[in-house]
Amino acid sequence: MTTAIGSDAPRPACGPGRPRARTLLGGLVAGLLPLLLALVLLGPLLLAAPGARADGQDRVDYTLTNQSGKDFSGQQLAGSSFAGATARQARFREADLHGAILTQAAFPEADFRGADLSDALMDKVDMSGTDLTGAVLRGAIASGSNFTGATVTNADFTDALLDRVDQRHLCRDASGTNPVTGADTRLSLDCG
Repeated sequence: MTTAIGSDAPRPACGPGRPRARTLLGGLVAGLLPLLLALVLLGPLLLAAPGARADGQDRVDYTLTNQSGKDFSGQQLAGSSFAGATARQARFREADLHGAILTQAAFPEADFRGADLSDALMDKVDMSGTDLTGAVLRGAIASGSNFTGATVTNADFTDALLDRVDQRHLCRDASGTNPVTGADTRLSLDCG
């Protein structure tokens, strides 16, 4: 049954014509409604500056960059990435690097005094000659890293994952108590 335009004849419920178009349009609108609602609610977060987080802190991406000699002292760098970066003699004194990604980076002779490196991913990192005095490395994953000549006085390594060789090297000169957590450095390294 066909219906002429402008005809007063009833239209079939199914089949060709408007009812089907309305069904497709209705389905399209119904499918897009959750997406539109999500954009309205999350739009401000999506339009924020690159790397911005909902908690107002920035996640900065220094992946594969050269940060040698730079001063990051006291900066909020939680969750930031320094993966594959080079930061010889950089200063991270009292910086918040909680949960930062430092994988395969090089920080020889860097200053991490009082820094928060808890829960940081720092596997295969060159930490030779670094100053970790008073640093917090609770729960850090540092397997395959090099801590040769690092200063760890008053550092806290509680629940950190270290290679046995690094752990033994660090125990040679480990001493003191972390001023933030109260952890004994030798006990946190399980020096025995």
